Amino acid sequence: MVSGHPQRHALAVALLAILASPALVSTAHAQDAEPAANEQPTTLAGITVTAQKREEALQDVPISVTALDEQLLQDTGIRDIKDMQILVPGLTVTSTQNEAITTARIRGIGTVGDNVGLESSVGVVIDGVYRPRNSVGFGDLGQLERIEVLKGPQGTVFGKNTSAGVINVVTRRPSYTQSAEAEITAGNYGAMGVAGSYNDALGDQAAFSVYAAKRKRDGWMDVETGNGPRTEDKDYDQDFHTLRGKLLFEPTENLDILFSGDFTSRDENCCTAVQTVVGQSALVLNAVAGRQAVAAPGDDPFDRVAYSNRPTTQKIKDSGVAMEINWEPGWFGGATLTSITASREWESINGLDYDFSTADILYRNPTEDESFTGFETFSQEFRLTGSTERVDWMFGLFYSDEDLTRRETYRIGPHYEPYVSSLIGNLVLGAIAQQLAPLQIPVDMSNPALFVSQVSGQPFGTNFAGLGANDRYKQNSESLALFTNNTWHATDALDLTLGLRYTREKKELHSDYSNPNGSIGCGSMLANPAARVGGALYQRIPGLAMLPPEVQAQIIGGAASQIIGYSCLPWANALHHGRSTLQETDDKEWSGTLKAAYRWNDNVMTYASFARGYKGGGFNLDRVQSADGNSESGAGIMPVNDTSFAGEFVDSFELGAKTTWADGTLLLNATAFHQEYEDFQLNSFLGTSFVVRSIPKVTSTGLDAELLWQPRAVQGLMLQGGLMYAKTEFGSNIPGPDFVEGTPLSTSGALYKLPGATMPFAPEWSGSLSATYEWDFSSNLVGRFNIGAKFMGDYNTGSDLDVEKHQDSYTVVNARFGIGRADSRWMLEFWGTNITDTEYVQVGFDGPLQALFPDPGNPFNTYNAFPAAPRMYGVTFRVRY
Repeated sequence: MVSGHPQRHALAVALLAILASPALVSTAHAQDAEPAANEQPTTLAGITVTAQKREEALQDVPISVTALDEQLLQDTGIRDIKDMQILVPGLTVTSTQNEAITTARIRGIGTVGDNVGLESSVGVVIDGVYRPRNSVGFGDLGQLERIEVLKGPQGTVFGKNTSAGVINVVTRRPSYTQSAEAEITAGNYGAMGVAGSYNDALGDQAAFSVYAAKRKRDGWMDVETGNGPRTEDKDYDQDFHTLRGKLLFEPTENLDILFSGDFTSRDENCCTAVQTVVGQSALVLNAVAGRQAVAAPGDDPFDRVAYSNRPTTQKIKDSGVAMEINWEPGWFGGATLTSITASREWESINGLDYDFSTADILYRNPTEDESFTGFETFSQEFRLTGSTERVDWMFGLFYSDEDLTRRETYRIGPHYEPYVSSLIGNLVLGAIAQQLAPLQIPVDMSNPALFVSQVSGQPFGTNFAGLGANDRYKQNSESLALFTNNTWHATDALDLTLGLRYTREKKELHSDYSNPNGSIGCGSMLANPAARVGGALYQRIPGLAMLPPEVQAQIIGGAASQIIGYSCLPWANALHHGRSTLQETDDKEWSGTLKAAYRWNDNVMTYASFARGYKGGGFNLDRVQSADGNSESGAGIMPVNDTSFAGEFVDSFELGAKTTWADGTLLLNATAFHQEYEDFQLNSFLGTSFVVRSIPKVTSTGLDAELLWQPRAVQGLMLQGGLMYAKTEFGSNIPGPDFVEGTPLSTSGALYKLPGATMPFAPEWSGSLSATYEWDFSSNLVGRFNIGAKFMGDYNTGSDLDVEKHQDSYTVVNARFGIGRADSRWMLEFWGTNITDTEYVQVGFDGPLQALFPDPGNPFNTYNAFPAAPRMYGVTFRVRY
């Protein structure tokens, strides 16, 4: 575990934090202000949100917001931000190599994970505390009060790294009523879960609550382990514990203080992948492994059989403490001073079978020394919020200090050398043979697995072995922001809002690189490239010496660039050994918003808004190399010292309407939007390494509509749904060799499909619908039924837009039926997720070292994917006191 900062924890226990906002009124039970005896219809007008960090009616907020209340979250079995996407059109949440790499996207915009140097475009805020990466919000969130999904840039009040939106999570606040709740769950794949909570008063001025849960499940992916050493034949299992507690003090009517703490641990196996396209590279893998190393051509990836000989053990711990206060000191006409103080630690240890096969090529052991990512974050926010007859105003300050530690290694297995040597031998010697065929000069293509050792002059089996890379990264990020958000009620109907935020952020990264195994193969070749490659070619092609010297030099030079390029991949490149770099950035940026809202009558409000969003720049925490040491240049072996990337900006324009119908029982809201991103941060896996590119322009244009309806004619029925159309595209002009399409004389750049194309994970159409119906079985029993569905149009799941990563449109359906006592003392629920067993993938990617060519349909390439979970079902019994 990363060592803590005692002074931060002392501050976290001693300072202040923001008071959790009042509960979102349950849409299934909200009542008019009239007495119940008058039998007034239920109304949705009481729904409140805190999208502008003050309590406001949903229909009065000039922001596109999806509000999910406690009952709906329970009905749909939502426990984390990934579960939530079924209820929110335009939201996708995916995981890749492990559950610590989770990415949220809104309106097709988000930052691909797999690199902790990249911060999210969708911010996650839990009980007023900003979480530095989406994955930190992926876990059992406990007793949820509501979740608000704010779409579009929200940087004015929520800060940087919210250029696409915010997921604002509010958990339940302690009350003065003694209560206890418990649940037990059982399901398929051996799922078992227990959870319990207790709430009570501590006198007249204090109350507390505590929540604990444990959940386990067998894996739903079968794993072929080959010769091991992996022994687990299942993957994607679940085993986590959660403990959360809150303590509320209200010493006076003008002051309340809320302490909170939480701890979550996960000890699981995740995540293997399946092959969606099996190319000729599989033949080489099978040969070196001496068995079937990946799926066979024609195998159905949704049989969910993965191939992995190395463990995918993941160990994740997340903990934190916070203190929140609201104080009305009597200044400025009843203004409220709010403070949020939080100290958090998060760490992840993950094993990885890098080649996703039973061949022993590349891997990472699940130990702290070899695979560790840790965050220590301290944050402090102060806000002074008040109102006059004409102005709602807010001024604030936010400070955060984040320490990031990353330890990354690559171990090279015994099959690496014969596999890579076979690739190099077949590719290079095959190309030369084709070139020399008209001259009838034969090329010896036998035993390609020995070709690298011929070039290096080192014994076979010694060129690549053992611990190839052992790198250490330490990054500190310090951020200070001043912000204000003010609404002027110009008339009884017209509101004008102005928000501004000034952010200064400093980052400092220390990186240390080492190659413990000495990188013998690469190093030997680099000592004298022409002589080493030439000597091997003369052995394989005796007739080469008969050609003119300039032709010999051309053939040897062309072969040398390929041979050394594949022999000096990042984890085997001797040029990285002993490197230490220091990188620093100091950004000062303005962001803000301007909104105009006009209420035509009690039922119709329209608004127009402009927002300028900002997401901080950073560094690529990975080995980066290129042709000349410049990160923007083409492929090569020269280490890149400057791995920084620029900040990301967005200008967003919206026109919206919020309407209330049928005496408050029907809400229809819609927003037209246009978002234009500058220097969009794209992270792509290109088969051998991750690269970060700044895309000059990305646009997202569309319409977002939502509905909430409690029809009078059907008492107990509640409908919530939405539909989104979004056209999200890369700009047509993206400089750099990666984005250039090849010609007959040159190969294409790895990202040549991007200019002018639709972005990945950005379907044009998406929609969701949830229907809940509650009825009386008798005077003592009620029934409750919920069914929810999410439709996603077709889209590409790869950041390089390979056609092999295309995902057809699909619909996922969840359902839950419960019967219990009318006073909610107990309920028995039968539930299912993905009940139609829809087959789709989360993310598609190049098979590592198995997809070397960017052209579509290349027969050599193998492609993998992380599939979505299959159908799950079970039963939950709840009791409440």
